[in-house]
Amino acid sequence: QTTVKLRVISRNQQIVRADFEQRPDHELLFPLVAQFREKLKTCKTVVFSDYGKGGLAHLRMMMGDARAANACILVDPKGPDYSIYRGASVVTPNRDEFAQAAGKWNGESDFERRAFKLRDDLELGALLVTRSEEGMSLVVGNRHVRIPAQAREVYDVSGAGDTVIATMAAALAAGHDMESAARLANAAAGVVVGKIGTAPITLEELNRHV
Repeated sequence: QTTVKLRVISRNQQIVRADFEQRPDHELLFPLVAQFREKLKTCKTVVFSDYGKGGLAHLRMMMGDARAANACILVDPKGPDYSIYRGASVVTPNRDEFAQAAGKWNGESDFERRAFKLRDDLELGALLVTRSEEGMSLVVGNRHVRIPAQAREVYDVSGAGDTVIATMAAALAAGHDMESAARLANAAAGVVVGKIGTAPITLEELNRHV
């Protein structure tokens, strides 16, 4: 049975979400690995969005295949152990997810130290932490790039993280560098949180906000 998500909305703003779910049997998902390997022959940008629901039961194997194919690998992580994401091109945790993996920080310098350490320990190309009203932090090379949030009224944060990683993937596949892709992703997320529910963003909308 697939996941059912119940959303409680008041005055056009989401208040609560409750999930009703059952994890799939591990081996039911093994055919996905063969499908993934077939797709890798023509797709060189890969997004793993880990919801912790069991759909990435064979992620370690799929990560290995993607690295062997020299694919650009983007990961939206889940849980405190990021070792399974080692070698990704970029990992995009939100503020709480980053704290689970790197620990609570005390001030901006401590945040930066923990971000660089996590990036280096996992041999990532980059680390992008989405920090809600504080914007984004991109750790790439020897730089910590702060990208401020685009101020606007927030109606529903559903799908904001998905928008970030999807926009990052599209931009990187189109030839943007990591910082340029992150700035586009920040603009895209700023648009979708002003919509109700999990809403898409059009290229025209994105162009108006960059």
